[in-house]
Amino acid sequence: MGARRVAVRDDVKARFFAARKLTLDLAAPLSDADATVQSMPDASPTKWHLAHVTWFLESFVLRDHVPDYRAFDADFAFLFNSYYETEGRRQPRNMRGLLTRPALSRILDYRAHVDGAIAAKWEHLPASALGLIELGIQHEQQHQELLLTDILHLFARNPTHPAYWPDTARAVSAEADKLQWIEGLSGMHTIGHAGGGFAFDCEAPRHEVVLQPFALADRTISNGEWMEFMADGGYAEPRHWLSDGWAWVQRESVTSPLYWERNADGQWMSFGLDGLHLVDPGAPVAHISLYEADAYASWAGARLPTEAEWEVVAAHRNATEGNQLDAPGPIRPCATMSGMMFGNVWQWTGSAFRPYPRFQAAEGAVGEYNGKFMSGQFVLRGGSCATPRGHVRASYRNFFYPHQRWQFTGVRLAKDV
Repeated sequence: MGARRVAVRDDVKARFFAARKLTLDLAAPLSDADATVQSMPDASPTKWHLAHVTWFLESFVLRDHVPDYRAFDADFAFLFNSYYETEGRRQPRNMRGLLTRPALSRILDYRAHVDGAIAAKWEHLPASALGLIELGIQHEQQHQELLLTDILHLFARNPTHPAYWPDTARAVSAEADKLQWIEGLSGMHTIGHAGGGFAFDCEAPRHEVVLQPFALADRTISNGEWMEFMADGGYAEPRHWLSDGWAWVQRESVTSPLYWERNADGQWMSFGLDGLHLVDPGAPVAHISLYEADAYASWAGARLPTEAEWEVVAAHRNATEGNQLDAPGPIRPCATMSGMMFGNVWQWTGSAFRPYPRFQAAEGAVGEYNGKFMSGQFVLRGGSCATPRGHVRASYRNFFYPHQRWQFTGVRLAKDV
């Protein structure tokens, strides 16, 4: 039993320091200016991401479980708390870009200090602290994706179209294979995390659902198919849109997915982490809102899947397959693959992000992680090209507001049968 505990502790240690290194590698191409600017209230500067995940570890692991630990900087608790009310006052979210100080170098010193303190006390950390470190790994992986999507939004607003990772050899894929349907999974099923590994609180408790006969598309919708929707006046036809969605389209003058623009020849271009390129017709459409996804489904004579339908189909698939984040480099959605449930783009569902039956928030500050956000948002499933490989699973519930689309968000259709 002792050897087993040592093996578990060693596994957590290896994954922890690998995650911490990947975050630094992702930030390495950025200047202090790149890492400081905030392009919109929903996004955060890279510098803030680097510091916030470190504050999380410093507060909940070192402060709470290492008696002789002293904070790196007393001001950082205010500067880099995100939304933990139990942790006190904090810099307003929409003003994170005003933090020109501390400098990026100071934040990197902070990360090194906290990592060193955890390494020095590793063998003496109690099991409760290891559980928080596991949560810290998963939390850091979430912020790795946010770091990438936030810097993409920032660079997209730069008129010079800077590439985060240039990819001069980028290939354009052929149109996606003909869409097929997966059927035959109606009836009683059990969804939610089954135990035996890490899960966020919102993935539990496991519970039964009844599914009426349905079919799920075997792939996500491609850029080529989305251009057909656009050419058919999809953004100008109110009968396909939810009322809130139509008001959003009108108010924001939305006519295409985020980051699309026409070049001088009238061709559609899209901006990505590897710069501005012609839209790839065979790649999955990305950066669309729930409103757009729902309108497309209506136009196509289908609907969005429920999260239960999606999970039942995905439950027997390998969650580590597909186009997901492994290392720094050109990161983008690639050719849509039939039968692939994970990676490339997060998939909107028609399910509201609400608690499962008998859900109980954890005690203390970590109980604020997901539960208090279960209002007004919709569930997405499956991970994306910017999601660290190994982070998602069939029961994983991501969530965003219906108008948001700066994440790698796409659509998979469902229909009644």
